[in-house]
Amino acid sequence: MSETTVTLVGNVATNVEYRETPTGGVARFRFAVPVRRWDRERAVWTDGPTSFYTVSAWRSLGVNLAASVSVGEPLVVQGRLKVREEELDGRRKTFVDVVATAAGHDLSRGTAAFRRAARQNPELQPPDGNAPDPWQTPPSAPDAANSGLVTAS
Repeated sequence: MSETTVTLVGNVATNVEYRETPTGGVARFRFAVPVRRWDRERAVWTDGPTSFYTVSAWRSLGVNLAASVSVGEPLVVQGRLKVREEELDGRRKTFVDVVATAAGHDLSRGTAAFRRAARQNPELQPPDGNAPDPWQTPPSAPDAANSGLVTAS
């Protein structure tokens, strides 16, 4: 069965939350996609309803999103569309989620400076799955300026 792939252009609506899970790290945030239409009669752009999606991104994409994205920033997100229904307070509600396969800043609205993330070699990972913490700051040689303390910026 084929899945529905979508490309969304919008703005980050909530902080990116990153969590480690047994199957790998995942980042999650809400994404607002506004609708703008040209009103021919009045010759102006008008705002329509905004659609909101919950975007999740796994593994390295999730890590990179959490490190790179803030509320309000314009993004382009591509991924698999997932529609789910839940019953809340006695009512059936429909939720639309996107499992991201790619994401990046919308460069039609600003500039960005790309920094390649360091890749971890999966062959060097311990067989029991206890991978080194990718967020850990490597120790540095002490000097008079920092007295041996390592701080993250």
